[in-house]
Amino acid sequence: MPEEELGIISHWFGHLSVAAIKVTSGVLRVGDTIHIKGHTTDVTIKVQTIQLNHQDVQEAPVGSDVGIKVAEHVRQHDKVYKVT
Repeated sequence: MPEEELGIISHWFGHLSVAAIKVTSGVLRVGDTIHIKGHTTDVTIKVQTIQLNHQDVQEAPVGSDVGIKVAEHVRQHDKVYKVT
């Protein structure tokens, strides 16, 4: 599957199963499939919700720091790719 780099994991909140993503290129939207890849991480998920400043939003443009639910453990500095 082709992928384009979208951003990076800036923080992992394990007690909430939430990943904070810094969007560095493109736009992240609810319904997108993303691939999180790191040294020991390899997770593909469909984005169900996005939160920006504790508010649900439908999309996150470049420069946004957003939170998404992730069932599996991810790590700070993992790369985030949008599956196209």
